[in-house]
Amino acid sequence: MASPNEFTGPTTELLQTLIRNECVNDGTPDSGHETRNADVLQHYLEGAGLDVARFTPRAGRDSIVARIQGTDPDAPSLCLMGHTDVVPVNVDGWREDPFGGEVIDSDNGPEVWGRGAIDMLNLTSSMAIVFRRLADEGFQPKGDLVYFGVGDEESGGTWGAEWMAEHHWDAIAADYVLTELGGWSSIDGHGQRSVTINVGEKGLAWRRLRVRGTPGHGSIPFGGDNALVKAAAIVQRLGQYQAAPHIDDVWRAQVDTLPLPDDIRAGLKSPERILEVIDQLPAPIARVCHAQSHTTFSPNVIHGGQKTNTVPDVIDLDVDIRTVPGTTAADVEAHLRDALGELYEHVEVSTLQQYDPTTSAYGEGNPLWDAVAKHTQVAYPGATLVPGLVVGGTDARFYRSRGSIAYGTGLFSPGVDLPTFGSRFHGNDERIDVASLGLSGNYFYGISKELVG
Repeated sequence: MASPNEFTGPTTELLQTLIRNECVNDGTPDSGHETRNADVLQHYLEGAGLDVARFTPRAGRDSIVARIQGTDPDAPSLCLMGHTDVVPVNVDGWREDPFGGEVIDSDNGPEVWGRGAIDMLNLTSSMAIVFRRLADEGFQPKGDLVYFGVGDEESGGTWGAEWMAEHHWDAIAADYVLTELGGWSSIDGHGQRSVTINVGEKGLAWRRLRVRGTPGHGSIPFGGDNALVKAAAIVQRLGQYQAAPHIDDVWRAQVDTLPLPDDIRAGLKSPERILEVIDQLPAPIARVCHAQSHTTFSPNVIHGGQKTNTVPDVIDLDVDIRTVPGTTAADVEAHLRDALGELYEHVEVSTLQQYDPTTSAYGEGNPLWDAVAKHTQVAYPGATLVPGLVVGGTDARFYRSRGSIAYGTGLFSPGVDLPTFGSRFHGNDERIDVASLGLSGNYFYGISKELVG
């Protein structure tokens, strides 16, 4: 048996290095520079005598894969998957250097500061530490154990997991997958601790709405057909639109963990009352509750116009739509028609990105769920596991769509609850306490030995 303390120091050091490599993915094809973190991870794993395969779909966008071969080809396999890229930062909003990777004392103990500390270089690091330790120990599992350090997660996986699944599936294939994001805990009103394991994620239906008007001189706007004016009305309608709530077993289980009065929890499970109740909650909790229970529409980018004195005839609006389980492309179109009303006839809709919601099986009797439950007890005796839904996107969907069972989880200290986790995710002053690094390392170590050993 290992202990969290055995993983804390090595994981902290590796995490600091990955943060300092500044692998920022701004969504353009030549950003990311994940080669830097791939170099570090490859060198680290090769130090245990492991063979590390390198994959380069585009210059600078490397992913790495290592495998500890199982002795039984029919035994189930497990992949520990962590991405190596991070999102951009606004340096002015940070108290510390976002790429300094410094350890700074806080009320929650020492914390590693930097972009990617919680999304998800912490888990990428702890998984690598566990993988090498098992190799150093001469671990001979029955099923294959795979480490997948993947690039381009922060921009949809085009040069990362999607490309690998399409071109090198045999290299990364596994029956079970652990990746981001989950593992925070909470205590309900009765003192019961629960740990969220994300078993699914919302779909993505990014749409571009092209709004047309009639060009003219800006000095004579009266009665004109200004595409920007129409676009403003469309944005307002999208901002006000509310899709019907999606209340399923996963959402009900999440509500039961919230430290809220019984009548508030009952309201969050009621299709008739849920919006009214969400509106009364503190903003950080309200945003998460709404996203987990509704298909959402966020108009985030506008393109158009040529010159200050020219009435624009074409405006493009890019809308981030995230869909709840069961939503189809036809449903998205119906939502847009409902939201825009008569203005829908003035819009040309095109698809920017599309993928369906995905969910993995969970519950007692599922080998991955049972292993996760058992090793959660090491840190939190008596805690219950609660299924959750990721409201953003992760690379787990590429495995689920091919039949693998994939969960998003790590294991975090009591100070990292859902509001704390959510506020640091893609936010200013992103950081993770070193105690959580040790907990996650010990967690992945135990699960790996349990599931494929």
